[in-house]
Amino acid sequence: MRHSARSTFALALICVSLNLLAANGPTPNGPHETEKTAEGAKAVDDHWLRAEVNGDTDFLSHFLLPGYRSVNANGSAISREHIIAGAAKNKDSDKAKQEVAAWMKANPTETAVALHGDIAVVSFYDPALGPDKGVRSSDVLIYEDGAWHAMYSQHSVVRKD
Repeated sequence: MRHSARSTFALALICVSLNLLAANGPTPNGPHETEKTAEGAKAVDDHWLRAEVNGDTDFLSHFLLPGYRSVNANGSAISREHIIAGAAKNKDSDKAKQEVAAWMKANPTETAVALHGDIAVVSFYDPALGPDKGVRSSDVLIYEDGAWHAMYSQHSVVRKD
């Protein structure tokens, strides 16, 4: 099945972080966000999605490392610049927020974090399939200068065969 560029970008945006609506999630720039812990990596990944849907290009410009790439399920790469430009279009609009909220309601998701030194891999998965068979996306974060930064993301299509 062929996806349009718009739907591919929307899928990438949604998969960036799937914890936006967590009832007890940290606030932007909350206490966990700069911690070199699994909780810190999850918190900053949550902030990332909020930044994209709210048009916070300042956060994205600092968080996404030069050379950052997001590879969608079709194998196409989306650049840092493309993501920042897409976020800028969301400023003063509720459309992206509504799309993400609807997708998340229809697709329950849980998060797993693997840490090794200055690297965190934040994975989002279908809880019905678990973290080994239902991974929708993973973000590779690097802890540098006292903060987490995104280097790479990979997205997939999960099928419940």
